[in-house]
Amino acid sequence: MAFAVTSSSSTAISGSGFSRTSAPSDLKVPQIGSFRLVDRHATVNLSQKRCAVKPVNAEPKRNDSMVPLAATIAAPEVSEKVEVEDFEQLAKGLDNASPLEIMDKALEKFGNDIAIAFSGAEDVALIEYAKLTGRPFRVFSLDTGRLNPETYRFFDEVEKHYGIRIEYMFPDAVEVQALVRSKGLFSFYEDGHQECCRVRKVRPLRRALKGLRAWITGQRKDQSPGTRAEVPVVQVDPVFEGLDGGVGSLVKWNPVANVDGKDIWNFLRAMNVPVNSLHSQGYVSIGCEPCTRPVLPGQHEREGRWWWEDARAKECGLHKGNLKEESSAQLNGNGNGATATQSDLFNSQNLVTLSRAGIENLAKLENRKEPWLVVLYAPWCQFCQGMEESYVQLADKLAGSGVKVAKFRADGDQKEYAKKELQLGSFPTILFFPKHSSKPVKYASEKRDVDSLMAFINALR
Repeated sequence: MAFAVTSSSSTAISGSGFSRTSAPSDLKVPQIGSFRLVDRHATVNLSQKRCAVKPVNAEPKRNDSMVPLAATIAAPEVSEKVEVEDFEQLAKGLDNASPLEIMDKALEKFGNDIAIAFSGAEDVALIEYAKLTGRPFRVFSLDTGRLNPETYRFFDEVEKHYGIRIEYMFPDAVEVQALVRSKGLFSFYEDGHQECCRVRKVRPLRRALKGLRAWITGQRKDQSPGTRAEVPVVQVDPVFEGLDGGVGSLVKWNPVANVDGKDIWNFLRAMNVPVNSLHSQGYVSIGCEPCTRPVLPGQHEREGRWWWEDARAKECGLHKGNLKEESSAQLNGNGNGATATQSDLFNSQNLVTLSRAGIENLAKLENRKEPWLVVLYAPWCQFCQGMEESYVQLADKLAGSGVKVAKFRADGDQKEYAKKELQLGSFPTILFFPKHSSKPVKYASEKRDVDSLMAFINALR
């Protein structure tokens, strides 16, 4: 993998498939040959012979990790004594720091051994912050082969705007071929997105990170309350390994962890930073084209990703360490999702609570006395929680109208039944059971306000 590296100086050095611009003269960084040592105590033996290291493209075919520029040129042998740092304590110290301060600290500490992970969305803010520090920085991205055309054009625009060259990691062609030939192009709609993400994103990222000691992400706490609410500004990566190998060999920086999404956009507008044109089309969280869609006003940004799966654990695997043990079963959208301590939803005297036997009987009836509207829900689902008020208002409005309003908790042991017999794709799923038809009609819209649901009912009853 290659990197885009920039600084306030314009003198360029190229090598190993990526470009790097020399650091400003006022940066007090020890120089040894053509590489830098940052925050390390090093003993340099200048009497030793310089060792020749093969460039990246001379390595075996599968060894395409992100190798620092220093590793591709001759250098004196160095015996290092690296101080072990308490990153948990550092995170506490930086918890109230600005993103710019955190970015500066990250680049200062790791120099050429750190890179920004750029997805082609609003995380372009990371590149702007890095530029503002005046330090050299590197940028990489994962090209899954299934990104939107707008995202590819945005990559090109970012490169020209910052004068950098983004380095891309690609999935293994043999693995992609095997997946598509055996399961088709859209298997993720049937059995969850994890397998495809593992091939197209996670494994390429793993190879990339093996050439680094730290990486920088655009994770924010407000992006996904179910999985990212506790993201620190810096941490030892709980999942991936870095250049030295083993647990604890990679540090993960999240400079905008404590920043609200609206503040990120205020920053981008204030700095006149280029943005992906998909944002103007209603996209907020942007990933691969088949798995990303626009969201409606008021919807959470992650509802535009893998919308056919459970809402609580929408991670592709790049940040799998965010998942709590009890929610890791949700990663494929195939877990039960039961949470014993979660209070129930949709509590109203005008709402019927259906048991498994009750919903089965309702589904079997071909001639009902009255039509039914039923929501399949899970109390822990944030989108179910978000529609609770409107659904209760709808039940109160329809009381005595001849339409029964009900709920069926479809997580836990009931989930497989609901998926097979009740068209459950993701929570919440809303079904209308007409009077003279055994087959329910699924509500397809994401608009769950009272007026929209009433229009749906009136069109069918």
